[in-house]
Amino acid sequence: METTMNSGAVGTADPGLEELRGDCARMAPHWVVPTKAAPAPVRPSLIHGVTVPSSSVRLIADMSEYGD
Repeated sequence: METTMNSGAVGTADPGLEELRGDCARMAPHWVVPTKAAPAPVRPSLIHGVTVPSSSVRLIADMSEYGD
């Protein structure tokens, strides 16, 4: 599939992987990731266990112990 670029040149509509990687590398400096402070640890005395509402008991009961 060919498309016409704004410059009038004809190119492929699906760029190759190398072209895509190059575009990403040029854009990387523009992507700023804000720094986040690590959350403060919770004191063990504040952890009292888990309570499951009765409407969710069947969902929890059907889950495997370690997750899938």
